[in-house]
Amino acid sequence: MNTLVLSFYLNILLIVLPILLLVVLLKPKSGYSNINVPPGTTGWPMVGETIRFVLSGPQRFIDERRKKYCDDVFQTSLFGQQMAVFCGAQGNKFVYTKLFTPWWPVTVKKVLFFPEYADSSVNEVSAVMHSFVHEILKPEALKQYIPVMDAMAGEHVESEWDGNDVVKVHPLAKKYTFDLAFRLFINVVDAEHIRRLFKNFALVVTGLFSVPINLPGTSFHKGVKGGKLVREELLQIISNRRKEMMDKKETTALSTDFLSRLLLVKDENGKFMSDKEISNNIIGLLVASYETTSTAVTFMLKYLAELPHIYDEVYKELMEIAQSKREGELLKWEDIQKMRYTWNVVCESLRLTPPGHGGFREAVTDVSFAGFTIPKGWKASWTVHTTHKNPECFPNPERFDPSRFEGKGPAPYTFVPFGGGPRMCPGKEYARLEILVFIYNIVTRYKLERVNPDEKIIFHVIPVPKEGLPLRIIPHAK
Repeated sequence: MNTLVLSFYLNILLIVLPILLLVVLLKPKSGYSNINVPPGTTGWPMVGETIRFVLSGPQRFIDERRKKYCDDVFQTSLFGQQMAVFCGAQGNKFVYTKLFTPWWPVTVKKVLFFPEYADSSVNEVSAVMHSFVHEILKPEALKQYIPVMDAMAGEHVESEWDGNDVVKVHPLAKKYTFDLAFRLFINVVDAEHIRRLFKNFALVVTGLFSVPINLPGTSFHKGVKGGKLVREELLQIISNRRKEMMDKKETTALSTDFLSRLLLVKDENGKFMSDKEISNNIIGLLVASYETTSTAVTFMLKYLAELPHIYDEVYKELMEIAQSKREGELLKWEDIQKMRYTWNVVCESLRLTPPGHGGFREAVTDVSFAGFTIPKGWKASWTVHTTHKNPECFPNPERFDPSRFEGKGPAPYTFVPFGGGPRMCPGKEYARLEILVFIYNIVTRYKLERVNPDEKIIFHVIPVPKEGLPLRIIPHAK
C-alpha cells in the first residue's frame, strides 16, 4: 500500500511540476508593463527574494542590487510583496513623507498578533497606541525611569558580571534589556515568570523576518509558536491587572508602568481597549525595546574593548559623574545630559554596526522618484546601509570617529538608525537612556578586553557576534 501511495504522488508531481515550470517561464517580468517601475527582479513566485535577503543579510543584498540595477532605487519581492528599496539620503527622506504609510511584513504580524489581527493594517492595530506611545516616551515622562534603570543595571552587573573573569556580552545584554522592559512596561518582577517569557520571546524574534513557510522546524513556525505562548502569558497578566485595578477602583493613570496606564486609555469613541488589543501593543513595545537595544549595547562594548583611547575618554567622562554622586545615589536626568562624549561614541557604534537594517512602508498613491514610478500599494523600504558607510556622507567611513557627531552632526537623513524626520522612532529617547545607563554601570566598574579579536560577526537581519562577544572584564582598583 505504501508503495502504491508513493507511486501515486510521484505521478502527480510529474504532471504538476512541468505545469508550474511553464507558468514560471511564461510569467511576465512585471504586472506594470506600461509604467516605468524601478529596475530589478521579483525572484521566485511566492518566495520572491526573501531567502536571499535573509541568508546574505540586508547590507550585502542591497549592495549587490544597487550595483546591478540602480543606485537610487530598485525593485524586489520580499515577504510575498512587491517592493521598492530606496537608497541614499534622498531615498530615506522620500520614504519618510506622507506619501507612504506604515507597513509590516505578514511574518511580523502573524508572529506578534492574534490571528484576527494578522490581516489588519499597522494603523488599525495601533491607532490608539500611536499617540499614547509618543506621550509616554517623551523625555519628560522618561525622567522618572532613570533611577529604576540605574538600580536594575547595578543589580544585573552584581549578579551576572561580578566575580567572572570573562562574560559573554550579547546574551547578558538581551537578558538585561528584556528584564528592564518587563519591569517598566508591565511591572512583572517574578524571576520564574520572566524566565519563561524570555524563553518564548526568543522564539518570537527568530520568526519576525523569516521566510513565511509555516512548517515544523522553520524559523517562521518557531516564531508563530513562541508568539502564541507569549500572548497567552500576557493575556493572563492583563486580566489579573485589570481585576486588581477594578478592585482598587483605580480610575486615573497614576501607576508608573505602561500596562496599568494602557488599561485606562480610551479610543475616540470613549471605549477602553480590549485585552487582546493591549497585548498586541505591549508585545510591539517589547520587540522594539529588546533586540535592537541589546545589540546596540553589545557592539558599543565591543568597540570600547577594541579601542583603548576611546574607552579612556568615556571612562573619564563617566567617572566624573560617578565621583559627584553620594554613596548609593542613583543616576538622574541631569547626569545623563553630561554624557555627551559617551553618546557620540554610541552614535558612531550605531553608524558602523546598526542594530536594524531600516524599515518598511506602503505607497498610498502612485509616486515618482529618480525618474521611476512606484505604483500605489507597492511596499517600500528605507535602509541604513546606503548612507552609514557611504564616503560621501561620512568621509573615511570605516574609521571609528565620534567627532562626527559634534556640533550639528551628520547631514540630514544620512544617520538613520532611528529613522528620520516626522517618522523618527518614538523610542529613540528610551533607547538612549537605557544604553547610557548600562554603559555607565559597566565602564565605571571594569576595563574591557576582547577574548577573541577574530570573532566573526554574522550579518543577517541584525548583526550577531558568533560567539556572543566574550570579553575579559578587569575590575578597577578602588
